[in-house]
Amino acid sequence: MRCFVKLVFIMLICCILSGCSENKYPDVAPFENAVLVGEMELLYAEQFGVDFYENGISLVSIADGGKYLLVPEGVTAKGVSEDITVISTPCENIYLAASSAMDSFFGIGADGNIFATSTLERDWSLPEVRAAMENEDILYAGKYSAPDYELILSEGCDIAIESTMIYHKPEVMEQLERLGIPVLTERSSYEAHPLGRLEWIKLWGLLTGRSEEAERIFDNQSALLDSVIQNGETGKRAAFFYISSNGSAVVRKPGDYVSKMIELGGGEYIFTPEDMNVEESAMSTMNMQFEAFYSKAADADVIIYNSAIDGGIADIDGLLDKNSLFEGFKAVKSGDVWCTDKNMFQRTTGAADVIYELNRIFSGTADDEMEYFYRLK
Repeated sequence: MRCFVKLVFIMLICCILSGCSENKYPDVAPFENAVLVGEMELLYAEQFGVDFYENGISLVSIADGGKYLLVPEGVTAKGVSEDITVISTPCENIYLAASSAMDSFFGIGADGNIFATSTLERDWSLPEVRAAMENEDILYAGKYSAPDYELILSEGCDIAIESTMIYHKPEVMEQLERLGIPVLTERSSYEAHPLGRLEWIKLWGLLTGRSEEAERIFDNQSALLDSVIQNGETGKRAAFFYISSNGSAVVRKPGDYVSKMIELGGGEYIFTPEDMNVEESAMSTMNMQFEAFYSKAADADVIIYNSAIDGGIADIDGLLDKNSLFEGFKAVKSGDVWCTDKNMFQRTTGAADVIYELNRIFSGTADDEMEYFYRLK
């Protein structure tokens, strides 16, 4: 017994000295003769990881349990584990049902790798995407929940990239896989940090052979964020919301990526979990009766109207049309009322640019019209 205790003690000391870090690498080799050479450096993203092997082979692990072995053209991998999906790269015919990833593909110059989307042309706020669909460079392949399988097959689809909405339609994923089309679920919406959402661009770069372009975009945004953070806190309190058709205020939950952007921009998100009685759910927003919203947001230094759902408003009169009580808001009296541009949520490569503009708003140095926000007058 004493020998056993001594052995356990020695193992514990060794674990402490080595940092007791969890082994990030697979316990079992993903394919025959696999030689691990490193892993992708990720600063913020936590919902995926990439291990690099010899001959340019990569193992992508998604937080939902999906594993994908990316094998470059001209390279073979034998004895691949049954729980791993093999994908030949670069992927040149992608069905992109995750709209939040589209801007990243355009940003790295891989828009030509996208042949179809599940979002209608009229629902895109990005002009370059609308133009591509108008020219039929990118096709509409039906809703994510009811895709045009015949079209997808006829185009020789390499991979279907789905949003987490596909979890509600597992039969669609199963059918795509039965047709021999690998399905990868994009989980950037689960990232806690705004640049964690952007960092998925590194995965898209890896899939399309444009890793250098992806690294450059991410590094530029990361450097911009660092410069904004150095400005420090401004002491300005902000509310971010829109008014629904029934008159209630729809606000972002504390801790979601928009409230995190506000904080990184030097502001303070005015709502707290205690104020809102936040319950655990996948929803990033919640409804508040206007009276409850007024009691907290009326004293905010800055209020920002979210245009994503109803298209936004043009001026203060438009806000007062939503509810005349806005006239008593501190921010309305001081002229610190802003509206998001419709591109804010689809332009995912501009995460740090959004934070930079928020910092300008909070510090009082903003122009009346910027790329992602405009002042209501």
